[in-house]
Amino acid sequence: MAGQIVVGVDGSHSAAAAVEWAADDAVRRGARLRVVHVREPWSMDYPYRSAPWLPDALTAYWRAVLAATVDWVRGYAPGLQVSATLLTGAAAERLCTEAEDADELILGGGGPGGFVGAVLGSVGRDVAWHAMAPVVVVNRSPGRRHGEIVVGYDGSPVSEAAMEYALGEAARRCARVCVLYAWSAPPFSPYATACAGGLAEAMGEVTREVRLRLAMWRERCPGVTARLRPMRGHPVTALSDASRRADLVVVGSGAHGDATGAGFGGSAGYSVGYEVLRHARCPVAVVHPRETAGSRPGGGGH
Repeated sequence: MAGQIVVGVDGSHSAAAAVEWAADDAVRRGARLRVVHVREPWSMDYPYRSAPWLPDALTAYWRAVLAATVDWVRGYAPGLQVSATLLTGAAAERLCTEAEDADELILGGGGPGGFVGAVLGSVGRDVAWHAMAPVVVVNRSPGRRHGEIVVGYDGSPVSEAAMEYALGEAARRCARVCVLYAWSAPPFSPYATACAGGLAEAMGEVTREVRLRLAMWRERCPGVTARLRPMRGHPVTALSDASRRADLVVVGSGAHGDATGAGFGGSAGYSVGYEVLRHARCPVAVVHPRETAGSRPGGGGH
């Protein structure tokens, strides 16, 4: 671990919530906090004929925002080591580069002006599925603490990374973990008729395998309470509903942005994970196995 958490700011309300979340997590981890804003190159290249002073004004504005953020963090969490940097480049690519040396990357889930999904639909979505470090997307300031972390889990290697992250967060927060396994199949699929008992028995066999894997995690983390919640239903609905009573939802993401962790994966996993980010009522962490992190947007592989 690098002992550093990176948080991106863009002037939105959700970015302010992300800073608060990042500061709290940095304190729990004993890590440094790095605040960054990425300025797209076009913001400097545009010919401001009517206002030639504007590029310098934009630079001064964002430096002032970063300085104010650092001052706020120092007042909010005295003793926390915090720094700020103004970067120029393609936002998704630069944020992914920042994540390479970080324990976590924290982003707000709404764009400037509070439009939820404005950043998530472009920069945030790309970063969440391609950054090497876990990416936490925060839409609003934390409300009432529930003392529970929800993790989507199906026993796959990708969901194992999500489980490891969820248990670590639970240990630092003294929280319990709800291990959610959502499983569904079309009514005439092979799974529905594979066993004499039909779908229920087939689901039971898969659930038993998940329970065995979860037992190994309990042995590794005896201080954390982790309970399995198998259910039949769509993963987006299951995780979104569970988020109403959680402080954090954790999902896994594979080498090409395919999310998994609640009985979903493959080409549909990306859309499932994206919908969870859109509809969850609490922050969502997207976790990658470090050795299989996706390729950087606009660039080569990590």
